[in-house]
Amino acid sequence: MLIAAIVFVVVMVIGLPIAFALGLMGTVHMLSLGNESYLLVIIQRLFDQVDLISLTCLPFFIMAGEIMNAGGVTTRLLDFAREIVGRLKAGLAYCCVLIAAVLSAILGSPNGVASMLCGILVPELRKDNYPEEFTGSLVAASSILGPIIPPSTSFIMYFMMTGASIQAMFVGGILPGILLVIVFCIVISILTRKMELKRATDHFSLKRLVKAFFKALPALLVPVVIIGGVIGGFFTATEAGAVSCFCALIASAIYREMDWKKLPEIMLRSAVTGGGILLMISFGGVIAWSLTRAGIPAQIIAAITSVTNSKYLIIALIIVILMIAGCLLDTGTITMVMLPVVFPLATAIGMDAVHFGLVFCILTIIGYITPPVGVVLFVTSNASGIPFNKLCKMIWPFTIGAFVVITVLAYLPDVVLWIPRLCGCAG
Repeated sequence: MLIAAIVFVVVMVIGLPIAFALGLMGTVHMLSLGNESYLLVIIQRLFDQVDLISLTCLPFFIMAGEIMNAGGVTTRLLDFAREIVGRLKAGLAYCCVLIAAVLSAILGSPNGVASMLCGILVPELRKDNYPEEFTGSLVAASSILGPIIPPSTSFIMYFMMTGASIQAMFVGGILPGILLVIVFCIVISILTRKMELKRATDHFSLKRLVKAFFKALPALLVPVVIIGGVIGGFFTATEAGAVSCFCALIASAIYREMDWKKLPEIMLRSAVTGGGILLMISFGGVIAWSLTRAGIPAQIIAAITSVTNSKYLIIALIIVILMIAGCLLDTGTITMVMLPVVFPLATAIGMDAVHFGLVFCILTIIGYITPPVGVVLFVTSNASGIPFNKLCKMIWPFTIGAFVVITVLAYLPDVVLWIPRLCGCAG
């Protein structure tokens, strides 16, 4: 395993795509087991991992986000958010979090949300005298809501590797997403207390609010239709992908800002992005199988349970392991390499698969804004022109707030599973 890990680190350093790095790591590990017949398994695992109808929702969700991105969504959402919280001190900062929450339910990608927020909100925040480091960290932190609020590609990857209910995962992501929005707003309130800031709006106007609401309604209805349809049983989580695309097309047609000649380009870009994720899932299956075959998860479980049988200590250990991994690796890598190890450990102590899935996915997602890797920090820095080191200094209050939320949820499964149970999709 050590040799495989070294190979993985080396190929990542030289710039090999993560999917191929995972596949190479799995192949080297299989060879190290000393059974050449295992190599025949590689082809089988590559196809078995993605030969599922449920994965068809993945490229559809990605394409829906691309369509909404090109269809004039953000400006309407900004106007609506301004009317809701713009009168408050740091109102524009609260707007950022609210917009990110809605965009997250449409795009599902932290990088996509970060790019859109940098384009429209960073200039506005600068205009209202927000410090650069706060502006950048706010945008980056708000962006991680993308993979948490359903639909979520992270949840789909978890479902693929564990078989947990994807419907329950989608529904279960609602409450953690809301809690993170609340915590981020509290962090904003604390950080901006001594700042001299302009208010986003001079006074509250019900007339303006109603007008802004109706303009933003097509965009707001997209996540409502998707999540409501899944909860209500009108369509499955798999079919929700196609529904989201249809809703995105309708919303873009209403706003009349989309260049329909670019639709083939959008579809191609979505196919490339979705294909990359599927390739990662496919090659990740190789390393997952090899680790299981070598009995590594069982060995780790035995080693930990020989030291302590305390469920609470083991949960704390899992959180620490994933926190450290999140500082060093991206979410996809953590999912493919760490999940085969920690999932059996979590089930061994009696954690529900959906509960652990939400905890695992959110912990890995926090890695998007955790230095030194923090992919979203790099995206935000490049898109906004704010130096990376400034983002790293100010991002910690948001990161700590997110860790507090997920730690509480890890020890309170009933809170996480409340909505899935209410909807009848969790035990």
